[in-house]
Amino acid sequence: MRVISIVSSILLITSIQVHAQYADTSSIDKKKFRSLMITAGAVYSISIVGMYELWYKDSEKTSFHFFNDSKGWKQVDKLGHFYSTFYLSYGSSKGLQWTGMSKAKSNLWGSLAGFAIMLPIEIMDGFVVDYGASAYDLAANALGSGFYLGQSRLWNEIRIQPKFSFQRTEFPALREDDVLGDGFVSELLKDYNGQTYWLSFHMDRFIRFPKWLNLAVGYGANGMVYAEDDKNEAAGYHAYRQYYLGLDLDLSHLKTRSKALNTLLFVVGMVKLPAPAVQFSEKGTSFNFFQF
Repeated sequence: MRVISIVSSILLITSIQVHAQYADTSSIDKKKFRSLMITAGAVYSISIVGMYELWYKDSEKTSFHFFNDSKGWKQVDKLGHFYSTFYLSYGSSKGLQWTGMSKAKSNLWGSLAGFAIMLPIEIMDGFVVDYGASAYDLAANALGSGFYLGQSRLWNEIRIQPKFSFQRTEFPALREDDVLGDGFVSELLKDYNGQTYWLSFHMDRFIRFPKWLNLAVGYGANGMVYAEDDKNEAAGYHAYRQYYLGLDLDLSHLKTRSKALNTLLFVVGMVKLPAPAVQFSEKGTSFNFFQF
């Protein structure tokens, strides 16, 4: 799956989160359950159609096959799988809780749903000549669902939250095609050089710490004009990994009387907001006061 899944995740989660604002702990309400399935199904269907139009429509097709992409893009794309499946599991669980299902069952079935939602994307990849289904993508999907379920079972809450950030780079202009995107929106989805994935630790849930401030560790990569290192080296580029340690602003404790605003705060909370961080790479160590 490509990072465009982030967009479909946000759309689906937003629709589920809107329903979850009215959560009820009574027994399962069939009308609510039906409403949830119709809303989520419609949003997901639109997202899948959008993905096909953007990613697969003009791709050369072949018979279903697997493809070993474990070394591509310094594994940044795999973190996209992990991130997307985590939030699909989270959103599915909250939606099920809104219908009246118990929290324990909702977390279990929500995690399974998060993994299942990603399967059609992997199947579509399997029929494209340039891609192919990936066992490593499936493993990353499973880890994302498991990361949500594991925290739910261990702490009955999310204390370590995946987040995403992006900065535009010069690398898309170095490709004659649009593999790395052409324009901000497509680059956001396709340029792995600009993407950073974070784990934001809600420290106040472990020790005495400001509720509005988290500690975050991040991972990204740079110098990737091509997916594989040997192709980059042959073309005169050098890809390398980047690691981050920094602060993150936590919006999860903010609650308002507006359900729409609460949903917006939740969605914004999926993004790593600019904050001080130290970057470590083979290029050395650097500090950025507004690392995004």
